[in-house]
Amino acid sequence: MTRQEKQFALNGRYAVSLDAEADEVYDADFEDLVRRMLVRVGESPEREGLQRTPLRVAKAMDFLTSGYDSKVEDVVRDAVFDEPCEEMVLIRDIEFYSLCEHHMLPFFGRAHVAYLPKGKIIGLSKMARIVDLFARRLQVQERLTNQVADALMEILQPHGVAIIMEASHFCMMMRGVQKQNSMTVTSAMRGTFKTNPTSRAELMNLIKV
Repeated sequence: MTRQEKQFALNGRYAVSLDAEADEVYDADFEDLVRRMLVRVGESPEREGLQRTPLRVAKAMDFLTSGYDSKVEDVVRDAVFDEPCEEMVLIRDIEFYSLCEHHMLPFFGRAHVAYLPKGKIIGLSKMARIVDLFARRLQVQERLTNQVADALMEILQPHGVAIIMEASHFCMMMRGVQKQNSMTVTSAMRGTFKTNPTSRAELMNLIKV
């Protein structure tokens, strides 16, 4: 079974239940890696609470990294429309969840996504789906922010795009400096948002409302 076929099956199972089915094998090689990891940290994969953990971890990791198997075009499809609109479009507080590529620990937060149309608009849900597509990969927040901005610029060819992301990183909270209340903010400005201070100021005011 290919990764894409597994992901299709995974989405169906996640919609119903997170539980592992009796005697189910999802990805034998992946599950074996997880068993070895459990042994390495001092656990027994045969302990009752861990017997199906390798399968669950394999499913979860395929879901959390499903962005590798998707393209922006597949997400957007035919949801770009001709519209004589040039006023700012902003979606605030799109929640996202990703995995830090340095420690494979989660980071999560909110994305504010804005663009200045130039004759084309995009379905609002697609903006959130584009964020998810790039978030569901091993990431750094800086790259994630820029990838979303560049994708919207390519799809819409607008006057400008602005992405602001705020996130908490478990690699800072659970290990290392162990700072629980720190927040990382990144931004990517394209077109008018980068060159016109007035447009940028209007965006910041709208985000703070």
